[in-house]
Amino acid sequence: MDALRLKTTRRNVLRGVAAATASLALPCPSFAQAGARVVVIGGGFGGAACARALRKINPKLQVTLVEANRTFTACPFSNEVIAGLREIDAQQFGYEKIASLGVTIVVQSATKVDPQARTVGLADGTSLPYDRLVLAPGIDMRFDALPGYDEAAAEKMPHAWKAGEQTLLLRRQLEAMEDGGTVVLAVPATPYRCPPAPYERASLIAHYLKAKKPRSKILVLDAKDTFSQQRLFEKAWKEFYGDMIERIPLSQGGRVVSVEAASNTLVTDFGNHDAQVANVIPPQRAGNIAKIAGAADNTGWCPIDAATFASKLVPNIHVIGDAVIGGNAPKSASSSASEGKACAAVVASLIAGTPPERPTIEGTCYNIVAPGYAFSQSGNYQPRDDIFVEVMGSGFTSPVNAQNDLRQREADQAKTWFKTITVETFG
Repeated sequence: MDALRLKTTRRNVLRGVAAATASLALPCPSFAQAGARVVVIGGGFGGAACARALRKINPKLQVTLVEANRTFTACPFSNEVIAGLREIDAQQFGYEKIASLGVTIVVQSATKVDPQARTVGLADGTSLPYDRLVLAPGIDMRFDALPGYDEAAAEKMPHAWKAGEQTLLLRRQLEAMEDGGTVVLAVPATPYRCPPAPYERASLIAHYLKAKKPRSKILVLDAKDTFSQQRLFEKAWKEFYGDMIERIPLSQGGRVVSVEAASNTLVTDFGNHDAQVANVIPPQRAGNIAKIAGAADNTGWCPIDAATFASKLVPNIHVIGDAVIGGNAPKSASSSASEGKACAAVVASLIAGTPPERPTIEGTCYNIVAPGYAFSQSGNYQPRDDIFVEVMGSGFTSPVNAQNDLRQREADQAKTWFKTITVETFG
């Protein structure tokens, strides 16, 4: 079993490289619009991978990447930053290598999209014309969805669901908490970015508490009864943390219905919970530019034609990454980068006037519950109707009863995966 598993996980780590090569292998003989203008909004894994791939597929394309920040701070492995196992600068990447490929980097917020004129308005009042627009807006918090929780409350009860200052704020709060305190983590109902990440976070916070503040505990208030890789997490929690982690599911009153930031109180249908540190992950939606562009529907997410990533609401716009209604494809860094490469191939084909190939999306997710102990889930996804469905036989989840040496190898492979995806995406 271990030999087979090692072979499988090595293939999973390298699959991103192979997928990238395959997605860039489109023939590019004579493009109908050799100098066509493609604007990509959003410099995360999806947008950066898309911009980079567009230039590699056809260097004659005029590709512009619009991103409000000069530095991207990655979410994968940011839970280790919260737990004091990693520093934030290990999560940060610039756009210099992408610019060296001939991509124009515009460090501004996109504030307007005019689909009729095919222009993107920028914060400084200027605009960019486009022939095709790719939105990779990521997610925004729905501050209107949880009474009492707004941007001001997030400074007291951080969500830390966008890596950066919120990540460091939560870390500082844990460091300042007295031993014997309770950390309360509120988990929303799906859909949200990276479904297993709250439970990885609970694990690594517990690791920090066990080492530094062993009389403390963590309470997970969950708006779901079940969650991704639940048996794997619960087995690891029992092995490493005993009763330090308590989870209350939806059916037992785990859904947080409001918060009181002044007193660090989380309110459920079954009672109130006071926290010394409150990590509130609110409901989410597609990033705001998707709403501005008219690409998000009343769910807050973006419906697409999965075969082309084309918005079903706005012409000449494609949407990728966490913002889309993606079916079985997870909202994750791995899927976003894969979608970015696949979307680049589709857009290049459409500009060339050739039929685009059917995309295959690869998603791999590693979860670290303690240093040297990780497990994973992976799968391939292809379009069916308007969503992505898992390719039969492609899915893999780490075995529940694996030996610890396999967990160590998966922890090592997680680091390799992160290095691979960040080098491929940001250079």
